[in-house]
Amino acid sequence: MPLTFRSLRKKAAITVDTNVEKPKNGPLRLEDIRADARFLDDITPEFAIRNDILPLRRQGGVTLIAAPDYERFQTTRPLLEARLGPVAHLPATTKAIRAATEHAVGPVLAHKALRHTSLRESCRGWSGPRTAIWLATLALGLIALGYFNTPFLIWAITFWATLSLVAVTGLRTAGAIAQLRASRTFGEKWHSARPAKLARDAYPRISVLVPLFNERDIASRLVARLSRLDYPKDKLEALLILEHSDIVTAETLAKSDLPDWMRVITVPPGSPQTKPRALNYALDFANGEIIGIYDAEDAPAPDQLRTVAETFATAPANVACLQGVLDFYNAHNTWLTRCFTIDYATWFRLVLPGLVRMGFAIPLGGTTVFFRRHVLEKIGRWDAHNVTEDADLGLRLARRGYRTEFISSVTFEEATATVPAWIRQRSRWIKGYAVTWAVHMRAPLRLLRELGIRKFLGFQILLLGTLSQFILAPYLWSFWLVLVGLPHPLADIARWSAVVAFAAAFLLCEIASIIALALSVATPRHRDLIWWVPLMHLYFPLSAIACWKAIAELTTRPFYWDKTAHGGTTSRPKRRWIRRQ
Repeated sequence: MPLTFRSLRKKAAITVDTNVEKPKNGPLRLEDIRADARFLDDITPEFAIRNDILPLRRQGGVTLIAAPDYERFQTTRPLLEARLGPVAHLPATTKAIRAATEHAVGPVLAHKALRHTSLRESCRGWSGPRTAIWLATLALGLIALGYFNTPFLIWAITFWATLSLVAVTGLRTAGAIAQLRASRTFGEKWHSARPAKLARDAYPRISVLVPLFNERDIASRLVARLSRLDYPKDKLEALLILEHSDIVTAETLAKSDLPDWMRVITVPPGSPQTKPRALNYALDFANGEIIGIYDAEDAPAPDQLRTVAETFATAPANVACLQGVLDFYNAHNTWLTRCFTIDYATWFRLVLPGLVRMGFAIPLGGTTVFFRRHVLEKIGRWDAHNVTEDADLGLRLARRGYRTEFISSVTFEEATATVPAWIRQRSRWIKGYAVTWAVHMRAPLRLLRELGIRKFLGFQILLLGTLSQFILAPYLWSFWLVLVGLPHPLADIARWSAVVAFAAAFLLCEIASIIALALSVATPRHRDLIWWVPLMHLYFPLSAIACWKAIAELTTRPFYWDKTAHGGTTSRPKRRWIRRQ
Protein backbone atom coordinates (compact mmCIF):
# COMPACT_ATOMS: atom_id res chain seq x y z
CA MET A 1 0.00 0.00 0.00
CA PRO A 2 1.51 3.39 -0.95
CA LEU A 3 2.50 5.71 1.86
CA THR A 4 0.07 8.64 1.84
CA PHE A 5 -0.87 11.45 4.18
CA ARG A 6 -4.32 9.99 4.78
CA SER A 7 -2.96 6.52 5.51
CA LEU A 8 -0.63 7.83 8.19
CA ARG A 9 -2.27 10.87 9.74
CA LYS A 10 -4.17 8.85 12.35
CA LYS A 11 -1.04 6.90 13.26
CA ALA A 12 1.00 10.10 13.41
CA ALA A 13 -1.61 11.87 15.57
CA ILE A 14 -1.87 14.89 13.29
CA THR A 15 -4.05 17.77 14.47
CA VAL A 16 -6.73 18.93 12.03
CA ASP A 17 -8.65 22.17 12.53
CA THR A 18 -11.30 23.19 10.03
CA ASN A 19 -12.74 26.05 12.08
CA VAL A 20 -10.64 28.84 10.56
CA GLU A 21 -12.55 31.94 9.59
CA LYS A 22 -11.41 34.34 6.89
CA PRO A 23 -9.44 37.13 8.61
CA LYS A 24 -11.08 40.51 8.70
CA ASN A 25 -7.88 42.47 9.24
CA GLY A 26 -4.43 41.37 8.06
CA PRO A 27 -3.01 37.92 7.35
CA LEU A 28 -3.68 34.83 9.40
CA ARG A 29 -1.44 34.46 12.41
CA LEU A 30 0.39 31.34 13.53
CA GLU A 31 -2.15 30.53 16.24
CA ASP A 32 -5.03 30.89 13.77
CA ILE A 33 -3.88 28.50 11.04
CA ARG A 34 -4.21 24.72 10.86
CA ALA A 35 -3.94 22.44 7.86
CA ASP A 36 -6.83 20.31 6.67
CA ALA A 37 -5.44 16.82 6.26
CA ARG A 38 -8.15 15.86 3.75
CA PHE A 39 -6.62 18.02 1.04
CA LEU A 40 -2.89 17.48 1.54
CA ASP A 41 -2.81 14.16 -0.30
CA ASP A 42 -4.52 15.76 -3.28
CA ILE A 43 -1.83 18.38 -3.78
CA THR A 44 0.94 16.41 -1.93
CA PRO A 45 2.66 17.78 1.17
CA GLU A 46 5.82 18.38 -0.89
CA PHE A 47 3.97 20.72 -3.27
CA ALA A 48 2.49 22.67 -0.36
CA ILE A 49 5.88 22.99 1.32
CA ARG A 50 7.81 24.13 -1.75
CA ASN A 51 5.21 26.73 -2.70
CA ASP A 52 4.46 28.00 0.82
CA ILE A 53 0.73 27.37 0.45
CA LEU A 54 -1.68 25.44 2.63
CA PRO A 55 -5.29 24.28 2.06
CA LEU A 56 -7.36 25.21 5.12
CA ARG A 57 -10.98 24.19 4.60
CA ARG A 58 -13.84 24.01 2.13
CA GLN A 59 -16.49 26.70 2.40
CA GLY A 60 -19.47 26.93 0.07
CA GLY A 61 -17.87 24.56 -2.43
CA VAL A 62 -14.64 26.59 -2.48
CA THR A 63 -11.37 25.46 -0.87
CA LEU A 64 -9.63 28.24 1.06
CA ILE A 65 -5.88 28.37 0.41
CA ALA A 66 -3.47 30.18 2.72
CA ALA A 67 -0.66 31.87 0.78
CA PRO A 68 1.68 34.75 1.69
CA ASP A 69 0.61 36.84 -1.31
CA TYR A 70 -1.91 36.79 -4.12
CA GLU A 71 0.79 36.36 -6.78
CA ARG A 72 1.96 33.12 -5.17
CA PHE A 73 -1.62 31.92 -5.03
CA GLN A 74 -2.18 32.74 -8.70
CA THR A 75 0.99 30.90 -9.73
CA THR A 76 -0.20 27.67 -8.14
CA ARG A 77 -3.90 28.15 -8.86
CA PRO A 78 -4.10 25.98 -12.04
CA LEU A 79 -2.80 22.89 -10.24
CA LEU A 80 -4.84 23.63 -7.13
CA GLU A 81 -8.07 23.89 -9.12
CA ALA A 82 -7.22 20.72 -11.05
CA ARG A 83 -6.84 18.84 -7.77
CA LEU A 84 -9.26 20.60 -5.41
CA GLY A 85 -11.81 22.34 -7.60
CA PRO A 86 -12.62 26.03 -7.04
CA VAL A 87 -10.17 27.75 -4.69
CA ALA A 88 -9.92 31.13 -2.97
CA HIS A 89 -7.00 32.98 -1.40
CA LEU A 90 -6.55 33.69 2.29
CA PRO A 91 -3.54 35.87 3.21
CA ALA A 92 -1.17 34.46 5.82
CA THR A 93 2.42 35.15 6.78
CA THR A 94 5.08 32.87 5.36
CA LYS A 95 6.22 32.07 8.89
CA ALA A 96 2.73 31.02 9.93
CA ILE A 97 2.22 28.86 6.84
CA ARG A 98 5.55 27.09 7.28
CA ALA A 99 5.00 26.45 10.97
CA ALA A 100 1.49 25.10 10.39
CA THR A 101 2.65 22.94 7.49
CA GLU A 102 5.52 21.47 9.48
CA HIS A 103 3.14 20.75 12.37
CA ALA A 104 0.70 19.02 10.05
CA VAL A 105 2.95 16.94 7.82
CA GLY A 106 6.00 16.59 10.08
CA PRO A 107 5.17 13.19 11.59
CA VAL A 108 4.37 11.74 8.16
CA LEU A 109 7.55 13.09 6.57
CA ALA A 110 9.56 11.84 9.55
CA HIS A 111 8.14 8.37 8.95
CA LYS A 112 9.03 8.60 5.26
CA ALA A 113 12.53 9.82 6.15
CA LEU A 114 13.35 6.34 7.43
CA ARG A 115 12.50 4.61 4.15
CA HIS A 116 13.60 6.74 1.21
CA THR A 117 16.43 4.31 0.48
CA SER A 118 15.28 0.97 -0.88
CA LEU A 119 15.44 -1.97 1.51
CA ARG A 120 17.94 -3.70 -0.79
CA GLU A 121 20.37 -0.78 -0.43
CA SER A 122 19.62 0.11 3.19
CA CYS A 123 21.07 -1.27 6.40
CA ARG A 124 17.80 -0.83 8.31
CA GLY A 125 17.37 -4.61 8.38
CA TRP A 126 20.70 -5.03 10.19
CA SER A 127 20.39 -7.27 13.23
CA GLY A 128 22.80 -6.87 16.12
CA PRO A 129 22.12 -10.33 17.59
CA ARG A 130 22.53 -11.98 14.20
CA THR A 131 25.83 -10.14 13.74
CA ALA A 132 26.95 -11.34 17.16
CA ILE A 133 26.23 -14.94 16.16
CA TRP A 134 28.21 -14.58 12.93
CA LEU A 135 31.18 -13.01 14.71
CA ALA A 136 31.12 -15.63 17.47
CA THR A 137 31.02 -18.40 14.86
CA LEU A 138 33.97 -16.85 13.03
CA ALA A 139 35.95 -16.50 16.25
CA LEU A 140 35.28 -20.12 17.25
CA GLY A 141 36.28 -21.26 13.78
CA LEU A 142 39.60 -19.42 13.99
CA ILE A 143 40.24 -20.83 17.45
CA ALA A 144 39.54 -24.35 16.21
CA LEU A 145 41.77 -23.82 13.17
CA GLY A 146 44.54 -22.54 15.42
CA TYR A 147 44.21 -25.57 17.67
CA PHE A 148 44.34 -28.15 14.87
CA ASN A 149 46.64 -26.36 12.43
CA THR A 150 48.44 -23.43 14.01
CA PRO A 151 50.99 -22.92 11.18
CA PHE A 152 48.23 -22.61 8.58
CA LEU A 153 46.39 -20.02 10.67
CA ILE A 154 49.54 -17.95 11.17
CA TRP A 155 50.31 -18.12 7.44
CA ALA A 156 46.75 -17.14 6.55
CA ILE A 157 46.77 -14.15 8.91
CA THR A 158 50.20 -13.08 7.68
CA PHE A 159 49.16 -13.34 4.04
CA TRP A 160 45.90 -11.41 4.49
CA ALA A 161 47.47 -8.74 6.69
CA THR A 162 50.28 -8.19 4.20
CA LEU A 163 48.00 -8.28 1.17
CA SER A 164 45.61 -5.72 2.65
CA LEU A 165 48.51 -3.52 3.77
CA VAL A 166 50.11 -3.51 0.32
CA ALA A 167 46.77 -3.00 -1.43
CA VAL A 168 45.64 -0.10 0.77
CA THR A 169 49.03 1.60 0.73
CA GLY A 170 49.38 1.03 -3.00
CA LEU A 171 45.98 2.51 -3.80
CA ARG A 172 46.52 5.53 -1.55
CA THR A 173 49.97 6.09 -3.02
CA ALA A 174 48.64 5.81 -6.57
CA GLY A 175 45.96 8.37 -5.76
CA ALA A 176 48.50 10.75 -4.26
CA ILE A 177 50.78 10.42 -7.29
CA ALA A 178 47.88 10.97 -9.70
CA GLN A 179 46.89 14.15 -7.86
CA LEU A 180 50.45 15.49 -7.71
CA ARG A 181 51.04 14.80 -11.40
CA ALA A 182 47.84 16.58 -12.37
CA SER A 183 48.56 19.61 -10.21
CA ARG A 184 49.48 22.83 -11.93
CA THR A 185 51.65 23.88 -9.04
CA PHE A 186 52.94 22.19 -5.94
CA GLY A 187 51.25 24.12 -3.19
CA GLU A 188 47.79 25.27 -2.30
CA LYS A 189 46.26 25.13 -5.79
CA TRP A 190 46.18 21.40 -6.34
CA HIS A 191 42.87 21.46 -8.17
CA SER A 192 41.50 22.66 -11.49
CA ALA A 193 40.90 26.36 -12.05
CA ARG A 194 37.56 27.86 -11.04
CA PRO A 195 35.10 28.00 -13.96
CA ALA A 196 33.86 31.26 -15.42
CA LYS A 197 31.43 33.34 -13.37
CA LEU A 198 27.72 33.16 -14.10
CA ALA A 199 25.38 36.05 -14.66
CA ARG A 200 23.51 36.85 -11.47
CA ASP A 201 20.20 35.56 -12.82
CA ALA A 202 21.87 32.31 -13.87
CA TYR A 203 22.86 31.25 -10.37
CA PRO A 204 20.64 28.36 -9.21
CA ARG A 205 18.86 28.21 -5.89
CA ILE A 206 20.96 26.44 -3.26
CA SER A 207 19.67 24.90 -0.05
CA VAL A 208 22.24 24.29 2.67
CA LEU A 209 21.28 21.69 5.28
CA VAL A 210 23.01 21.98 8.66
CA PRO A 211 22.19 19.24 11.21
CA LEU A 212 22.69 20.40 14.80
CA PHE A 213 22.57 18.60 18.13
CA ASN A 214 23.43 19.98 21.57
CA GLU A 215 25.42 22.84 20.06
CA ARG A 216 25.37 25.44 22.84
CA ASP A 217 28.92 26.62 22.10
CA ILE A 218 28.84 26.56 18.32
CA ALA A 219 25.39 27.60 17.10
CA SER A 220 25.86 31.37 17.32
CA ARG A 221 29.22 31.15 15.56
CA LEU A 222 27.67 29.03 12.83
CA VAL A 223 25.13 31.74 12.01
CA ALA A 224 27.94 34.28 11.68
CA ARG A 225 30.00 31.99 9.44
CA LEU A 226 27.09 31.16 7.15
CA SER A 227 26.31 34.87 6.89
CA ARG A 228 29.72 35.41 5.28
CA LEU A 229 28.77 33.25 2.29
CA ASP A 230 28.95 35.41 -0.82
CA TYR A 231 25.92 34.18 -2.75
CA PRO A 232 22.71 35.94 -3.85
CA LYS A 233 20.61 35.72 -0.72
CA ASP A 234 17.37 35.54 -2.70
CA LYS A 235 18.70 32.26 -4.12
CA LEU A 236 20.05 30.82 -0.90
CA GLU A 237 18.44 29.17 2.09
CA ALA A 238 20.03 27.57 5.12
CA LEU A 239 17.99 25.03 7.05
CA LEU A 240 19.24 24.61 10.61
CA ILE A 241 18.02 21.15 11.59
CA LEU A 242 17.24 20.40 15.24
CA GLU A 243 16.06 17.25 16.95
CA HIS A 244 12.79 17.57 18.84
CA SER A 245 14.54 16.83 22.13
CA ASP A 246 17.38 19.32 21.56
CA ILE A 247 16.37 22.11 23.92
CA VAL A 248 19.98 23.32 24.25
CA THR A 249 20.43 24.28 20.60
CA ALA A 250 16.86 25.57 20.30
CA GLU A 251 17.42 27.99 23.18
CA THR A 252 20.75 29.10 21.71
CA LEU A 253 19.27 29.79 18.28
CA ALA A 254 16.30 31.58 19.84
CA LYS A 255 18.77 34.20 21.06
CA SER A 256 20.21 34.62 17.55
CA ASP A 257 18.80 37.06 15.03
CA LEU A 258 18.42 34.76 12.02
CA PRO A 259 18.26 36.42 8.59
CA ASP A 260 15.27 35.70 6.36
CA TRP A 261 17.18 33.08 4.36
CA MET A 262 17.89 30.99 7.47
CA ARG A 263 15.24 29.00 9.28
CA VAL A 264 14.98 26.26 11.85
CA ILE A 265 13.53 22.85 11.00
CA THR A 266 12.66 20.61 13.96
CA VAL A 267 12.68 16.86 13.35
CA PRO A 268 9.83 15.05 15.13
CA PRO A 269 10.72 12.37 17.69
CA GLY A 270 11.71 9.03 16.24
CA SER A 271 14.30 6.31 16.09
CA PRO A 272 17.05 6.02 15.10
CA GLN A 273 18.09 9.58 15.86
CA THR A 274 20.76 9.99 13.20
CA LYS A 275 22.13 12.70 10.94
CA PRO A 276 20.85 11.06 7.71
CA ARG A 277 17.32 10.79 9.13
CA ALA A 278 17.43 14.50 9.92
CA LEU A 279 18.73 15.28 6.42
CA ASN A 280 15.99 13.22 4.77
CA TYR A 281 13.35 15.02 6.78
CA ALA A 282 14.72 18.51 6.12
CA LEU A 283 15.11 17.90 2.39
CA ASP A 284 11.34 18.00 1.98
CA PHE A 285 11.37 21.58 3.29
CA ALA A 286 14.22 22.69 1.01
CA ASN A 287 13.60 24.51 -2.27
CA GLY A 288 17.06 24.39 -3.82
CA GLU A 289 18.15 22.84 -7.10
CA ILE A 290 21.48 22.16 -5.42
CA ILE A 291 21.64 20.66 -1.93
CA GLY A 292 24.69 21.30 0.25
CA ILE A 293 25.66 19.86 3.63
CA TYR A 294 27.57 21.62 6.38
CA ASP A 295 28.36 20.56 9.93
CA ALA A 296 27.77 22.74 12.96
CA GLU A 297 31.40 23.81 13.38
CA ASP A 298 32.10 24.51 9.70
CA ALA A 299 33.64 27.74 8.41
CA PRO A 300 33.32 27.56 4.61
CA ALA A 301 35.16 29.86 2.22
CA PRO A 302 32.94 32.87 1.42
CA ASP A 303 32.96 32.17 -2.33
CA GLN A 304 32.36 28.44 -1.94
CA LEU A 305 28.74 28.37 -3.10
CA ARG A 306 29.57 30.44 -6.19
CA THR A 307 32.28 27.91 -7.02
CA VAL A 308 29.78 25.08 -6.60
CA ALA A 309 27.16 26.72 -8.83
CA GLU A 310 29.69 27.62 -11.52
CA THR A 311 31.22 24.14 -11.51
CA PHE A 312 27.86 22.39 -11.80
CA ALA A 313 26.88 24.77 -14.62
CA THR A 314 29.80 23.63 -16.79
CA ALA A 315 30.10 20.01 -15.62
CA PRO A 316 28.60 17.08 -17.56
CA ALA A 317 25.14 15.96 -16.47
CA ASN A 318 26.52 12.79 -14.89
CA VAL A 319 28.55 14.82 -12.38
CA ALA A 320 26.01 14.63 -9.58
CA CYS A 321 28.18 15.52 -6.60
CA LEU A 322 30.92 18.01 -5.73
CA GLN A 323 33.17 17.44 -2.74
CA GLY A 324 35.12 20.29 -1.17
CA VAL A 325 38.39 20.14 0.75
CA LEU A 326 38.21 19.82 4.54
CA ASP A 327 40.78 21.32 6.88
CA PHE A 328 41.01 22.31 10.54
CA TYR A 329 41.21 25.76 12.09
CA ASN A 330 42.50 24.41 15.41
CA ALA A 331 45.27 22.32 13.87
CA HIS A 332 47.91 23.55 16.33
CA ASN A 333 46.00 23.05 19.57
CA THR A 334 47.38 19.66 20.67
CA TRP A 335 49.48 16.84 19.32
CA LEU A 336 46.25 15.03 18.42
CA THR A 337 44.84 17.94 16.39
CA ARG A 338 48.18 18.22 14.58
CA CYS A 339 48.12 14.53 13.67
CA PHE A 340 44.43 14.69 12.73
CA THR A 341 45.22 17.60 10.41
CA ILE A 342 47.98 15.61 8.71
CA ASP A 343 45.59 12.67 8.34
CA TYR A 344 42.87 14.88 6.80
CA ALA A 345 45.31 16.68 4.51
CA THR A 346 46.49 13.38 3.06
CA TRP A 347 42.93 12.14 2.56
CA PHE A 348 41.27 15.28 1.17
CA ARG A 349 44.16 16.98 -0.63
CA LEU A 350 45.92 13.96 -2.12
CA VAL A 351 44.27 10.56 -1.91
CA LEU A 352 40.58 11.23 -2.65
CA PRO A 353 41.13 13.79 -5.45
CA GLY A 354 43.68 11.44 -7.00
CA LEU A 355 41.34 8.46 -6.85
CA VAL A 356 38.65 10.55 -8.55
CA ARG A 357 41.11 11.39 -11.33
CA MET A 358 41.85 7.67 -11.70
CA GLY A 359 38.18 6.81 -12.09
CA PHE A 360 37.53 5.14 -8.74
CA ALA A 361 34.38 5.41 -6.65
CA ILE A 362 35.03 7.24 -3.40
CA PRO A 363 33.35 7.50 -0.01
CA LEU A 364 32.18 11.08 0.38
CA GLY A 365 32.96 13.39 3.25
CA GLY A 366 30.09 14.17 5.57
CA THR A 367 30.28 17.92 4.98
CA THR A 368 31.07 20.43 2.24
CA VAL A 369 29.41 18.06 -0.19
CA PHE A 370 26.90 19.26 -2.78
CA PHE A 371 24.37 17.37 -4.91
CA ARG A 372 22.14 17.93 -7.88
CA ARG A 373 18.83 17.61 -6.10
CA HIS A 374 17.02 15.56 -8.75
CA VAL A 375 19.78 12.93 -8.64
CA LEU A 376 19.74 12.82 -4.85
CA GLU A 377 15.99 12.21 -4.93
CA LYS A 378 16.32 9.63 -7.69
CA ILE A 379 18.78 7.40 -5.84
CA GLY A 380 16.83 7.41 -2.57
CA ARG A 381 18.48 10.20 -0.59
CA TRP A 382 20.43 9.12 2.51
CA ASP A 383 20.12 5.80 4.31
CA ALA A 384 18.64 6.96 7.61
CA HIS A 385 20.13 4.00 9.51
CA ASN A 386 23.73 4.24 8.24
CA VAL A 387 26.05 6.19 10.55
CA THR A 388 28.39 6.91 7.61
CA GLU A 389 25.67 7.98 5.22
CA ASP A 390 28.27 9.91 3.22
CA ALA A 391 30.35 6.85 2.35
CA ASP A 392 27.25 4.87 1.43
CA LEU A 393 25.86 7.66 -0.75
CA GLY A 394 29.11 8.01 -2.69
CA LEU A 395 28.96 4.34 -3.61
CA ARG A 396 25.28 4.43 -4.55
CA LEU A 397 25.99 7.34 -6.88
CA ALA A 398 28.79 5.37 -8.54
CA ARG A 399 26.59 2.27 -8.92
CA ARG A 400 24.14 4.33 -10.98
CA GLY A 401 26.82 5.77 -13.22
CA TYR A 402 27.12 9.21 -11.60
CA ARG A 403 30.42 10.91 -10.91
CA THR A 404 31.82 12.90 -8.01
CA GLU A 405 34.30 15.72 -8.65
CA PHE A 406 36.47 17.71 -6.27
CA ILE A 407 36.50 21.49 -5.98
CA SER A 408 39.40 23.43 -4.50
CA SER A 409 37.27 25.43 -2.08
CA VAL A 410 38.17 24.75 1.56
CA THR A 411 35.95 24.46 4.62
CA PHE A 412 37.60 24.69 8.00
CA GLU A 413 36.33 22.45 10.79
CA GLU A 414 37.17 21.81 14.40
CA ALA A 415 39.51 18.87 14.92
CA THR A 416 38.70 16.57 17.81
CA ALA A 417 41.20 17.52 20.49
CA THR A 418 40.96 14.67 23.04
CA VAL A 419 41.71 10.98 22.63
CA PRO A 420 38.37 9.67 24.01
CA ALA A 421 36.38 11.95 21.70
CA TRP A 422 38.58 11.00 18.74
CA ILE A 423 38.05 7.29 19.42
CA ARG A 424 34.28 7.76 19.64
CA GLN A 425 34.22 9.64 16.34
CA ARG A 426 36.53 7.20 14.54
CA SER A 427 34.66 4.16 15.86
CA ARG A 428 31.46 5.54 14.31
CA TRP A 429 33.23 5.93 10.97
CA ILE A 430 34.65 2.40 11.15
CA LYS A 431 31.27 0.95 12.14
CA GLY A 432 29.67 2.74 9.21
CA TYR A 433 32.33 1.50 6.79
CA ALA A 434 31.74 -2.08 7.94
CA VAL A 435 27.98 -1.76 7.52
CA THR A 436 28.36 -0.06 4.13
CA TRP A 437 30.62 -2.83 2.87
CA ALA A 438 28.25 -5.54 4.10
CA VAL A 439 25.18 -3.87 2.55
CA HIS A 440 26.75 -3.38 -0.86
CA MET A 441 28.19 -6.90 -0.85
CA ARG A 442 24.78 -8.54 -0.43
CA ALA A 443 24.87 -9.18 -4.18
CA PRO A 444 28.57 -9.06 -5.17
CA LEU A 445 28.03 -10.01 -8.81
CA ARG A 446 25.48 -7.25 -9.24
CA LEU A 447 27.86 -4.82 -7.56
CA LEU A 448 30.65 -5.89 -9.92
CA ARG A 449 28.38 -5.43 -12.92
CA GLU A 450 27.27 -1.96 -11.84
CA LEU A 451 30.68 -0.64 -10.78
CA GLY A 452 32.98 -2.39 -13.22
CA ILE A 453 36.17 -4.18 -12.23
CA ARG A 454 38.23 -1.06 -11.43
CA LYS A 455 35.71 0.54 -9.08
CA PHE A 456 34.78 -2.83 -7.59
CA LEU A 457 38.39 -3.55 -6.62
CA GLY A 458 38.80 0.00 -5.34
CA PHE A 459 35.70 -0.46 -3.18
CA GLN A 460 37.11 -3.68 -1.70
CA ILE A 461 40.46 -2.08 -0.93
CA LEU A 462 39.09 1.16 0.51
CA LEU A 463 36.54 -0.49 2.78
CA LEU A 464 37.44 -4.13 3.40
CA GLY A 465 41.17 -3.49 3.14
CA THR A 466 41.04 -0.57 5.54
CA LEU A 467 38.92 -2.51 8.04
CA SER A 468 41.38 -5.40 7.84
CA GLN A 469 44.24 -3.02 8.57
CA PHE A 470 42.58 -1.80 11.74
CA ILE A 471 41.74 -5.30 12.96
CA LEU A 472 45.15 -6.80 12.17
CA ALA A 473 47.23 -3.77 13.13
CA PRO A 474 48.71 -5.40 16.27
CA TYR A 475 49.97 -8.33 14.19
CA LEU A 476 51.50 -6.02 11.59
CA TRP A 477 53.30 -4.09 14.30
CA SER A 478 55.06 -7.31 15.24
CA PHE A 479 57.22 -6.96 12.12
CA TRP A 480 59.04 -4.12 13.86
CA LEU A 481 60.68 -6.94 15.85
CA VAL A 482 62.37 -8.17 12.67
CA LEU A 483 63.46 -4.67 11.68
CA VAL A 484 65.25 -4.21 15.03
CA GLY A 485 66.81 -7.68 14.93
CA LEU A 486 64.51 -9.51 17.35
CA PRO A 487 62.93 -12.93 16.67
CA HIS A 488 59.44 -13.06 15.13
CA PRO A 489 56.82 -15.78 15.80
CA LEU A 490 56.59 -16.47 12.06
CA ALA A 491 60.23 -17.57 12.08
CA ASP A 492 59.25 -20.81 13.84
CA ILE A 493 57.21 -22.03 10.85
CA ALA A 494 58.80 -20.24 7.88
CA ARG A 495 62.20 -19.65 6.39
CA TRP A 496 63.96 -16.55 7.57
CA SER A 497 63.97 -15.21 4.02
CA ALA A 498 60.15 -15.27 4.00
CA VAL A 499 60.01 -13.42 7.30
CA VAL A 500 62.41 -10.80 5.95
CA ALA A 501 60.29 -10.45 2.79
CA PHE A 502 57.16 -9.76 4.81
CA ALA A 503 59.05 -7.31 7.02
CA ALA A 504 60.44 -5.56 3.93
CA ALA A 505 56.93 -5.16 2.51
CA PHE A 506 55.85 -3.71 5.84
CA LEU A 507 58.79 -1.27 5.85
CA LEU A 508 58.21 -0.13 2.26
CA CYS A 509 54.56 0.57 3.02
CA GLU A 510 55.58 2.57 6.08
CA ILE A 511 58.00 4.64 3.99
CA ALA A 512 55.39 5.27 1.29
CA SER A 513 52.88 6.39 3.92
CA ILE A 514 55.36 8.74 5.57
CA ILE A 515 56.21 10.36 2.22
CA ALA A 516 52.53 10.88 1.40
CA LEU A 517 51.86 12.33 4.85
CA ALA A 518 54.77 14.74 4.51
CA LEU A 519 53.77 15.86 1.00
CA SER A 520 50.20 16.52 2.09
CA VAL A 521 51.30 19.21 4.54
CA ALA A 522 54.01 20.73 2.32
CA THR A 523 51.87 23.85 1.94
CA PRO A 524 52.29 27.37 3.36
CA ARG A 525 49.60 26.86 5.98
CA HIS A 526 50.72 23.47 7.30
CA ARG A 527 54.42 23.29 6.45
CA ASP A 528 55.41 23.34 10.12
CA LEU A 529 53.45 20.11 10.64
CA ILE A 530 56.02 18.12 8.65
CA TRP A 531 58.02 17.72 11.85
CA TRP A 532 55.02 16.01 13.43
CA VAL A 533 54.74 13.30 10.77
CA PRO A 534 56.86 10.78 12.76
CA LEU A 535 54.34 11.11 15.59
CA MET A 536 51.73 9.55 13.32
CA HIS A 537 53.08 6.20 14.56
CA LEU A 538 51.40 7.03 17.87
CA TYR A 539 48.28 8.38 16.18
CA PHE A 540 47.33 5.48 13.91
CA PRO A 541 47.22 2.83 16.69
CA LEU A 542 44.22 4.72 18.10
CA SER A 543 42.27 3.45 15.10
CA ALA A 544 42.80 -0.13 16.26
CA ILE A 545 41.19 0.74 19.59
CA ALA A 546 38.32 2.48 17.79
CA CYS A 547 37.90 -0.55 15.56
CA TRP A 548 37.20 -2.91 18.44
CA LYS A 549 34.72 -0.43 19.90
CA ALA A 550 33.01 -0.37 16.50
CA ILE A 551 32.86 -4.18 16.36
CA ALA A 552 31.22 -4.26 19.77
CA GLU A 553 28.61 -1.71 18.68
CA LEU A 554 27.82 -3.66 15.51
CA THR A 555 26.34 -6.32 17.77
CA THR A 556 24.69 -4.04 20.33
CA ARG A 557 24.00 -0.58 18.85
CA PRO A 558 24.47 -0.70 15.06
CA PHE A 559 22.50 2.52 14.45
CA TYR A 560 23.82 4.47 17.44
CA TRP A 561 25.21 7.87 16.45
CA ASP A 562 28.11 8.65 18.81
CA LYS A 563 27.91 12.44 18.57
CA THR A 564 31.13 14.46 18.48
CA ALA A 565 30.98 17.51 20.75
CA HIS A 566 32.13 20.83 19.28
CA GLY A 567 33.02 24.25 20.56
CA GLY A 568 35.87 23.37 22.92
CA THR A 569 38.70 24.63 20.73
CA THR A 570 40.77 27.64 21.72
CA SER A 571 41.39 28.61 18.10
CA ARG A 572 39.11 30.36 15.64
CA PRO A 573 39.25 30.30 11.85
CA LYS A 574 41.01 33.34 10.46
CA ARG A 575 39.43 34.95 7.42
CA ARG A 576 42.76 35.25 5.64
CA TRP A 577 43.18 31.46 5.84
CA ILE A 578 39.78 30.94 4.29
CA ARG A 579 40.38 33.43 1.50
CA ARG A 580 43.81 32.06 0.64
CA GLN A 581 43.00 28.35 0.39
